[in-house]
Order: sequence, then C-alpha cells, then structure tokens
Amino acid sequence: MKRRTFITLLGGAAMWPITARAQQVKLPIIGFLGANTPAAQLQWTAAFVQRLRELGWIEGRNVAIEYRWAEGRTERYTEIAKEFVRLNVDVIFTHGTPATILTKQTTSVIPIVFTVVGDPVGTGIVASLARPGGNVTGQSTVTPDLAAKRLELLRHIVPRLDRVGIFGNIDNPTVVLEMDEVEATARKLGLEVVRIGIRQAEDIRSAFEALRDRADALYIAGDPLVLTNGVRINTLAAGARLPTTYNAKEYVQTGGLMSYGPNYPHLYRRAADHVDKILRGAKPGEIPVEQPTKFDLIINLTTAQALGLTIPESFLLRADEVIE
Repeated sequence: MKRRTFITLLGGAAMWPITARAQQVKLPIIGFLGANTPAAQLQWTAAFVQRLRELGWIEGRNVAIEYRWAEGRTERYTEIAKEFVRLNVDVIFTHGTPATILTKQTTSVIPIVFTVVGDPVGTGIVASLARPGGNVTGQSTVTPDLAAKRLELLRHIVPRLDRVGIFGNIDNPTVVLEMDEVEATARKLGLEVVRIGIRQAEDIRSAFEALRDRADALYIAGDPLVLTNGVRINTLAAGARLPTTYNAKEYVQTGGLMSYGPNYPHLYRRAADHVDKILRGAKPGEIPVEQPTKFDLIINLTTAQALGLTIPESFLLRADEVIE
C-alpha cells in the first residue's frame, strides 16, 4: 500500500469517531405548542423562527424545534404538554391562556415561555409581571384593558349602534375577563348587550341563531378556537349583516370588519428573545413578563362595502393597514 494512501486512510479512521460523536450531540429542543393550525399562524411562527436565527439559533443545526398543533381544541393542550415532557424538551413555547395554564399544570420543571396571554397575574400563571417566579415567563397582551378601546372604535364606524353582541369562548379565562369588560363598558354607554358563549366549534351555528335580530354589531373575543374557525364565523356574521371587531389582524384577514390590538408577529419575535435567554442559562422565573408596545388598527374595506358601511376618510387614515 502506498504511504500517502495509508496516511489518508489512517486520517479518515482517526476522524470517524469524532464525527460520530459530533452527530450524537443532543441539540437543545424547543417544544412549540401551536394553539391553532400551521396555516392560521404561519406569519407568527415565521417571525419566531426568524428571530431565533438572528439570535444564532438555526433550526436543524444548533437547535431542534418540535412542532405540535392543537387546532383550536383545548383538550389537546395537556396531551401535547405531556408529550413534550416525555421528549424532555429544554423549553416549551405556548400561545394563549388555556394552553399556558394546562402546560404549567403538566410540568413545574421545564421552562415555559408564553405569548398572547391577557392577564397572566389574574389567571395565576405568574406571581407578578416583574418577577414571575416558578418556571414560566412571556408576554401579556393586556387584552381585557383594550376592550373599551375596541368598542369605542366600533361606534365610530357603525351608525346607530344601540345593541352589541359579545361572542367568545367561555372556557378561556382571558376571554371571560374581556367579555366582562366589554359588557361593563357597553352598559355605561347605554347600549343593550347580548352575550353569547361557545365552548367548541359545534356551538358556533347555534350561537349565531341565538343572536339573530338581537344585535347591531358583534364584538368577538378572539382566541385559538375562534381563529381556527374564523372563516366560518365571519361568513355567518356577514350573512347576519353584523359588523365585527376583533383583537388581531388575522381575524380581519378572514373577513372580519376591523381589529385593534397587539401585533402578533412582534409578540412572537419577543418570545424568541425569552427562549434565547433560557437556552443560554437564564431562569424563567427571573425574566420579567413583557407587555406589548406595538398596536395595530386594521380595517377590511371589502367587508365594510359588503355590509353597506361607509368608513370615514379620517378613520381610514388612522388605520395601520386597510385590506381591500
């Protein structure tokens, strides 16, 4: 055997165990609990992954992400959380109050980063915003506090608004808080209130039947159940000639009239910052819960025209985005 060939083979043999060991190194794992479907939160997920890349975490190279999708079904949250515990992930990312509460009940050890939680202190998820404690931190969307603002905006574009319907998933504690706030504000304004709760997709049609001829507009408290069934809800609202207001752009993209609330892709980017800190050794209970800094007003002009509504030019100029 030629000397050069022998050295090459020897070098390859010497290198093989190192390569094999490198391949066996366990990447940190993020358990991504998607509350909706992949399509429904595509932009949010992309923002999360992009921010991780900016922070040096590249999926498949130095971090692994296990995606699971609850598809708006609350009963899936605990099942997915238990699977993440079995996989021994390094951090779990959750969306919404029910998913976060049920994940926290499943594990007190694995760090949890949440987003789109309306009142994390009031619902018992964290001890305080400044020092969450335990294994949980994330972003609060202060959703209940924004309810009055959304109702005020709705009155600007719906003439003769005397009766308002309030619609939401009453199995979601944040939604219930939001509905309470809307009802209290509506009554102060002298509006009649019709409050309709759902718990599952099968309740949606009967909810709209209960609303028939009882409301001039509809305040919908958004959550994963509502978003997953957004097209259906907005189709029924259009059929009932009911203008709708929501808390995020994604509901308006599926046919809602308007929304005002935090920018969800921005929240997902901030959640990636929390995950980065935890993967680098920070304790979740010592990372303050953040509140949103970017809020968007979105108008669906196509929906407005279909409902026969004329949106004042001054109102359109206030909007961050007009969907046509």
